[in-house]
Amino acid sequence: MDKALDLEEQEQLERLRHFWNTYGTLISAVVIIAALIILGWNGWQWYQRRQAMQAAVLYDELESVVNAGQADRIKDVLASMQKNYARTIYAQQAGLIAAKGLQDKGQSDQARAALAWVANNGKDQGYRAIGRLRLASALLDAKQYDQALAQLNADMPKPFEALAADRKGDIELARGQRAQARADYLKAWKSMSQAAHTNDRCLTPQAWKDTTSALVQDYRCAIEIKLNAVGLDPASLKP
Repeated sequence: MDKALDLEEQEQLERLRHFWNTYGTLISAVVIIAALIILGWNGWQWYQRRQAMQAAVLYDELESVVNAGQADRIKDVLASMQKNYARTIYAQQAGLIAAKGLQDKGQSDQARAALAWVANNGKDQGYRAIGRLRLASALLDAKQYDQALAQLNADMPKPFEALAADRKGDIELARGQRAQARADYLKAWKSMSQAAHTNDRCLTPQAWKDTTSALVQDYRCAIEIKLNAVGLDPASLKP
């Protein structure tokens, strides 16, 4: 009986040895690859968290120097963020506030460069759209109309289409294209949320201040004023 058990154990060991000789290398490779994937993922998550924390610290510093009006430090901190933390959301936010700080100090070229970086390098399409809108306004102020329109002709997320159309109207009007400005303003006006428009008139800001539609309503009212200025009464378009 013992001899039979020994033979059975030897047979099982032989089968196991044969299985391992056949598949052992593959199993080991799969285990190692899985371990490396897990380690790599954990390492990437750690790196992302570390980048975000460091970027947040630098962003706080940027806010401080912007509030202090230190133009040279604004440029230095922004350059550091763009170089080292370009993939973080903080870098995109930094470009926007740095542009405002530089513009306030009269450094328009540097302000436009900061906005251009957001428009071209932002990882989030919403921030890219904001960068393009603000850059278009800055280029409009500099009378660089073609460059301003080029920013707005880029693909825009749907929530920003009305804002882009309104800005196009401003640019076309500035360069004397009244008919095109009217068309752009009308597109912006029609794109605004219908829920924010009541009956046949604009409500006063006071009447809307406690509603979520107030901002959209005010914006539509502003566009209506522009439409009137280019010879189109929006009241004639309302049902």
